[in-house]
Amino acid sequence: MTVKQLRAFLAVAQSLSFAQACERLHLSQPALSLSIKNLEESLGGQLLARTTRSVSLTPEGATLLPIARRLLADWDNAEELLRQHFTLQLGKVAIAAMPSFAGNLLPVALKAFRQRHPKVNVAVHDVINEQVLEMLRNRRVELGIAFEPESLDGLDFTPFYSDRFVAVVPADSPLAECAEVTWEQLLRESFITLQRPSAVRLLLEERIAAQHGKLPVAFESHQLVTVGRMVAQGLGVSAVPSLCIQQMEELGARCVALNGPQVERRVGLLRLAEHKLSTAAQALADIVIEVSSSPARASR
Repeated sequence: MTVKQLRAFLAVAQSLSFAQACERLHLSQPALSLSIKNLEESLGGQLLARTTRSVSLTPEGATLLPIARRLLADWDNAEELLRQHFTLQLGKVAIAAMPSFAGNLLPVALKAFRQRHPKVNVAVHDVINEQVLEMLRNRRVELGIAFEPESLDGLDFTPFYSDRFVAVVPADSPLAECAEVTWEQLLRESFITLQRPSAVRLLLEERIAAQHGKLPVAFESHQLVTVGRMVAQGLGVSAVPSLCIQQMEELGARCVALNGPQVERRVGLLRLAEHKLSTAAQALADIVIEVSSSPARASR
């Protein structure tokens, strides 16, 4: 059966008139008759009993009538639903983002997206860098925001900016008055950082190992917010991506430029290389790229 054949059958079955059905469907009588004939042949029997004066349903036609109504209603509903998704009147998209981005720049992008597409639902997964990649590869999300992976392995990466790490110190620390601090100065204090396997933690350990050896961790946490609060309470110091500056200072800590060595890594948008994004996901990706690609915006 085809949708066209079902529409032809339903039009005739409801009006019991080929002439009225032709008018309703804007078809010629030969075209309508051919659709009915093809439907009957595909099903294996007569659905309409026709004489020169009347049209009636056979028992099989009467059986098909409510089924045809339901099938066509479902088809029309599906067409309308997909049309709304393609035009972003409805829809849903899932995105995973590492905490430093999810807690700072992502809300700016989501606000812009909501203003343009208020009826599209967005599910945000605030997870560590490694879980962003895992959720993408398992197709639990369509979009991910994370540090650039060492190996893309089936992923596409669109860079936003290079995020340089800054020192986070208590507001009353002498280091808070400096324009810049070195790792040597910072590591004299109790160090607070994220727990493994956080990409932030692993990156810090990797980049400072050659000059300063093992990272002397006094406190560790799963959340950047907790790290910031512990620093603000004077429990120690930390180093975080510059994207987190506003967040750290809102928590009561102070951020200072950090050198010797500089630690930085590119942040960007990730997606499966062979996966065609949904309309909603593509619209969100465009806005995230638009909001995030400017270094001035990224530093806010």
